[in-house]
Amino acid sequence: MTSIASEYFMLTPAGALHAFARKTPDASESALQVLLTGERALDLSAWFAADPLAPAALATALENGWVQPLSRPLQGPDARLDDFLPHVIASLSGERRAVLASEGGFCLGRAGVDQDEAETLCAAAADYSDFAARQARRGWDGGSRYVAFHRDPEFLLPSHCFLPLWVDGAGYWLVLMGEPLLNNPALVELLWGLKQAGTRFGALG
Repeated sequence: MTSIASEYFMLTPAGALHAFARKTPDASESALQVLLTGERALDLSAWFAADPLAPAALATALENGWVQPLSRPLQGPDARLDDFLPHVIASLSGERRAVLASEGGFCLGRAGVDQDEAETLCAAAADYSDFAARQARRGWDGGSRYVAFHRDPEFLLPSHCFLPLWVDGAGYWLVLMGEPLLNNPALVELLWGLKQAGTRFGALG
């Protein structure tokens, strides 16, 4: 068995949702985001060197299942983001129908939907961004969380889910049709790819 000092660390899907849920992450969330900054998973010494607060975040992150130790470094996404996005977001939808929008409503990627539907959903996401910001100014931050729509009054399975994500201050909306499959390594891959290309796409929002 290897010691924890010789292991590599990567976010779990739950950890990714936790770390990238807010526009301004706290110190612990920022330390978790560092795990997606490189081309490969970081070992303990590299993580601690990149963020001095990582040691304080590690115990809580392990306890909550936000990070997982790896025996070898995991390679990050190496495809162009334009080619990578349709495949990774499709994996997060039970119907393999999904859209990724910038906060401002620009369509960054789509899977299983045509361009017109994608643009309509991206415009809706931009409206939700405005709604969330307006409610936050009024003192209620509940509008900045998740949005789900249901076709049946029993609310068993959503028809559309809107998931806000923040990467380096840039806002994104992941729109999923059908059952959301968020306990999926594809979510970590998505955020890893956005983290690497966040500056370029953040300017498009």
